[in-house]
Amino acid sequence: MRICIYGAGAIGGYLGVQLSLAGHDVTLIARGPHLQAMQRSGVRLLIGKEERIAHPRCTDDPAEAGVQDTVIVTLKAHSVPAIMEPLQALLGPDTTVVTASNGVPWWYFYGLEGPWQDHRLESVDPGGVLWDGIGPERVIGCVVYPAAVVQEPGVIRHLEGDRFTLGEPSGEKTERVRSLSKALIGAGLRAPLRKIRNEIWIKLWGNLAFNPISALTLETLDVVTTDPGTRAVARAMMLEAQAIGERLGARFALDVERRLDGGAAVGKHRTSMLQDLELGRPMEIDALLGAVQEMGRLVELPTPTIDTVLALIVQRARVACAYPINWQE
Repeated sequence: MRICIYGAGAIGGYLGVQLSLAGHDVTLIARGPHLQAMQRSGVRLLIGKEERIAHPRCTDDPAEAGVQDTVIVTLKAHSVPAIMEPLQALLGPDTTVVTASNGVPWWYFYGLEGPWQDHRLESVDPGGVLWDGIGPERVIGCVVYPAAVVQEPGVIRHLEGDRFTLGEPSGEKTERVRSLSKALIGAGLRAPLRKIRNEIWIKLWGNLAFNPISALTLETLDVVTTDPGTRAVARAMMLEAQAIGERLGARFALDVERRLDGGAAVGKHRTSMLQDLELGRPMEIDALLGAVQEMGRLVELPTPTIDTVLALIVQRARVACAYPINWQE
């Protein structure tokens, strides 16, 4: 299978090594010192005490790779609109695009039965750039559970997890999603097929609360989920989100207290939003919170706690020059 991973940082690099070593024709799109190191010495993946080295094609120019069977986009959601023009070089009539970003995906309402079918989410796809540039009919959804870091340019340190849950927006187990699952499983990963919108909400449920609260308080996940005050704020946000998800037909397989306890069990984890704030990088605010607020307004459900936390984290991000999309203005 010809597979391009667009945004080959930690997770993209992890996927790239595994798929390349499994015999697939893999291209990694990256930039800067990380790209230069991969071009020079290959991609090194550290898993426990084991080191794996792969030599996929590495470039910053998608045109060098040509049309692919599958493109896996592992960029953060707010970075995706900027790649629409170069991405076209990878897309043929049958190319599948896998969205592997956190938060509510831009295609969420594609084919969703009900009054909001094919609604476009301005918060994560301003002006419909992704809907028009990729086309929702190409999409396979993916919820990413592994954790990894770029230890140094060209070197990926795997921390935990190996599950990439996949699903068609329609919920069908099509040949293309089965083939992709088979490829990932053959590369030593877990790739179950699920009703992808349910999976999106379960991961989003914690992220939309834990991430901004941790960035505002500068606290780790164990404190956010066990301190009575911040736990209460997180619970309120999660219950507001659950009501929206259920109004749209999603099912939650666990209750809010178990989800909070699951976050506490992770321990002294610095959430991605807190890490981005500390490093001066743009934070995933719109995909994690802005889209949920937009969806709440769409289905006419109030989101008072989400509204408050969103306003605070947007202000914090603007002060830190870490808020790239001002879609609400």
